[in-house]
Amino acid sequence: MHRRRPAIALSAALVAAPLLTACGGTAHPGAAAVVGGERITVAQLESRVDEVRAAQRAAATDGAQYQQAVAQTSSLTRDTLHSLVLDRVLDRAAKNAGVNVTARDVERMRADLQAQAGGAKELQTVWLQQYGVAPQRLDDSLRTEVEAQKLAAALGADMSTTEGKAAFWKAMSQASRELHVDLNPRYGTWDVQKSSLADAKTPWVKEVTAAAAQQTA
Repeated sequence: MHRRRPAIALSAALVAAPLLTACGGTAHPGAAAVVGGERITVAQLESRVDEVRAAQRAAATDGAQYQQAVAQTSSLTRDTLHSLVLDRVLDRAAKNAGVNVTARDVERMRADLQAQAGGAKELQTVWLQQYGVAPQRLDDSLRTEVEAQKLAAALGADMSTTEGKAAFWKAMSQASRELHVDLNPRYGTWDVQKSSLADAKTPWVKEVTAAAAQQTA
């Protein structure tokens, strides 16, 4: 059995990726973003960030270690919002491609990754430290991992190639256009070539292996 790595990582290809554009001038008070007509409110975003900070505080042995974790995730609010938006774009792209993710798919990925990490607690620690995902959100994150893999497979996109990455991001760009992503400019812009997605700490945007894309086909 091949060992899965956290999944469809595209950060190395973002420079050549198509644009996921937003109008950047939201007229929705209290909204951090509007995706497909649905608001991600500032309060919802802050709640997600608070979950991560609480998990970091609980994992720290003392105040100094907690402050170090906070310093290392200084862009947590922006990264969290971009992850929330990008996950919705991925959902639309997957729906367009006829991709479905089952609970069984998520269970398999969790079991595999737990084996690699050394246990359930260890996997939670990795996801918290590397990706800013609170333990209670782990299954949601793993579902997105599977969805990204299945989308690449459905598109026939070999993510180790320039052509494969281009095909994947073409589907994502189409989904973004359909959803009319409107990002509050205080959190950055929605332009892959110019800014913040390139450093968003989202697991499925971090590493890419052709094998990973094939395992859940």
